[in-house]
Amino acid sequence: MTTTPLILVPGFWLGGWAWDGVAAALPDEFDVHAPTLPGLEPGASRGTVTRADHVRALTDLVDSLDGDVVLVGHSGGGALVGEVVDKRPDRVRRAIYVDSGPLETGAAIDASATEEIEVPLPTWEEFAAQGSSIEGISEDGLAEFRRRAVPHPAQVVRGAVHVSDPRRFDVPATAICTSLSAEQLKPMAHGGPPFHTELGSAHDLTYVDLPTGHWPMFSRPADLAAAIAQAARI
Repeated sequence: MTTTPLILVPGFWLGGWAWDGVAAALPDEFDVHAPTLPGLEPGASRGTVTRADHVRALTDLVDSLDGDVVLVGHSGGGALVGEVVDKRPDRVRRAIYVDSGPLETGAAIDASATEEIEVPLPTWEEFAAQGSSIEGISEDGLAEFRRRAVPHPAQVVRGAVHVSDPRRFDVPATAICTSLSAEQLKPMAHGGPPFHTELGSAHDLTYVDLPTGHWPMFSRPADLAAAIAQAARI
């Protein structure tokens, strides 16, 4: 049976392990890859890891697979997916953004980050102040999240996105809306503040509501897997 390559890209502070619950719930029709990006391995050196290193790791993975791929990016991983789509528009069947989106060229997740080497995982209170909800994650889940998370390479956090190929807008996209509803996101999906996203510029864009917090892979993994599978089949 032919399977569709599906690449799950984690957000900041997380390795491929963050997708374990989702990967386990995805049907066998998908060849699932959940990479841990450079510098996100426990104990790894992070001071020299750049945004370009993360994009290269993902494009290398795409190049190693046969056929068109489906890319899924959560949070900060969504901006990476946008850059990979720009680099390999002819290889991506669909880009799926989970509480995230592709960024405009020159934008950064946090250009104001002052850490030289690595950015530590914020407290839950700091996340709440930033608008990143932990809704739906159990106490055990939060403890496991904090135990396994690692600091994120600082150069990736403040590194600028580089996109230039207009064919990136021809790649079909799905936005899975979790901490913001589709109706809330749509007016903010067309560039500029607050998100500086290109999401609304996709020529074929579908919105899917999955109400929960910012980390649906921890709060609703089976439901997220179902939403990803449905989007990937379109």
